[in-house]
Amino acid sequence: MFSSGFSELVLIVNDVRQSAVFYRDVVKLTPDTEPNEEWAWFWAGEPGKRQRLAVHRGTLLFEEHSPLPEGRRFGQVHFALEVPRRRLDTAVEHIAQQGVDVYGPVHFDWMHAMSYYFYDPDGNLVEFWSPQEDRSDS
Repeated sequence: MFSSGFSELVLIVNDVRQSAVFYRDVVKLTPDTEPNEEWAWFWAGEPGKRQRLAVHRGTLLFEEHSPLPEGRRFGQVHFALEVPRRRLDTAVEHIAQQGVDVYGPVHFDWMHAMSYYFYDPDGNLVEFWSPQEDRSDS
């Protein structure tokens, strides 16, 4: 294995400031930078750890080398954010109180987890994934 973990995910969005508000106020990610017209960066986990999510308006490096045709090189994605089980109900309730439709729960017996899903303003499917907490965490 070459990878030592997740570093960053960049979402192409129509309106960086609108998406920044969504990820800050609705999803409750901690901003790493102040948003501008092109970029906003967030910590996807503990601040300072190399797990970040960015929203970007424009193109990315090496887009011209994509095997997909122009206009289809980027699109909606699905990604999951891990939420401890003890905070999951509060997180889901917060999302719903923001007027965002929440779907679930979906139970994954094979990985001892459950998830809730919702869409961001650009149609990306965001998942709050929650593993069954270890009894020693109680």
